[in-house]
Amino acid sequence: MSDTRVAVVVPVYGNEDTLPELVRRLAAALDGRRWRLRVVVDASPDASLVVARRLAAADPRIAVTALDSNVGQHRALARGLADEPGAAAWVCLDADLQDPPEAVPALVDRLAEGDVGAVFAGRRGMYESRGRTLTGRLHRAALARLTGLPADAGAFVVMGPAARSAVIAMGGPSIVAAIGAAGVTVASVPVERHRRPSGRSAWTSTARVRQSAATLVWAATAGRGLAAAAQVPTGPGRVGTASQRCTSVSE
Repeated sequence: MSDTRVAVVVPVYGNEDTLPELVRRLAAALDGRRWRLRVVVDASPDASLVVARRLAAADPRIAVTALDSNVGQHRALARGLADEPGAAAWVCLDADLQDPPEAVPALVDRLAEGDVGAVFAGRRGMYESRGRTLTGRLHRAALARLTGLPADAGAFVVMGPAARSAVIAMGGPSIVAAIGAAGVTVASVPVERHRRPSGRSAWTSTARVRQSAATLVWAATAGRGLAAAAQVPTGPGRVGTASQRCTSVSE
């Protein structure tokens, strides 16, 4: 079993119903490991902050960052990563239980092999409507062409120090694009996503289009310049071309 110190960062917006179950399942999945959970409440309009603080009061491994204004999923994740410096591996995980916490150990163990700087949970399954699934795949395919990332890469990812530094230093609209722009070598492990057990996605169709456009433009232009200017530290196996940065996806 890996002895890697793990920090899990979860952005929260409208997740008061799923947070307790997320914590329960995450604690079971990481039983026997050293871990912390950073809950970033992104100015959520429901009782998510109250629930998060109650969970933190009951478990010293849980900490809460409360944002006064809504900054969106990816910038909330970047803030949470910055607030958790004392780890060797950082996990970004959604709070709505579409990303199964039970997959975290396998991703952490893959990172611990030492040949990659980040490991994505490769998206599998019909967890959204057909329209949203199709547009999501098109976005990821376009981002893959720009960055060399796996075409199934989403925001459920485990990263090492180089990838974390890239996300914090570059401050782009997407943590996924930042990892790609930094040139950190990555791997992808297939993970079945699930439909949301309660509530609706905070990502409206308009918000999804805007986020996709901003991410792709940033990856094509600003991201590369920022990666060089920030002098992001290299991770294991960093190389110079996009086609070489991604290891094969293991089924």
